[in-house]
Amino acid sequence: MYDQLNYINVSTLLFLISIIGIFLNQRNILVMLMSLEMMFLAVSFNLIFTSILLDDVTGQIFSLLILTVAAAESSIGLAILVVYYRIRSAITVELMTLMSG
Repeated sequence: MYDQLNYINVSTLLFLISIIGIFLNQRNILVMLMSLEMMFLAVSFNLIFTSILLDDVTGQIFSLLILTVAAAESSIGLAILVVYYRIRSAITVELMTLMSG
């Protein structure tokens, strides 16, 4: 019982670290993307550990769905960043506000 609550606390700490990472690194879009992925992972861990604690499978199914969507989102985001880096030779958030279209 207490071990599973410790795992939930660790996943909550991981979520808070990722939020801090997004707010502290607002210049580099790659670090923001990695922090967002860490946020998805923390939510997924929290769902898994809560479903184990409550003896329910639904949380594990949702965590698989979250991980699948996060993988697709990160691959599309990284592809967009590679194309943007080839065009501008820099990956900063300030330059992305100048984009139009």
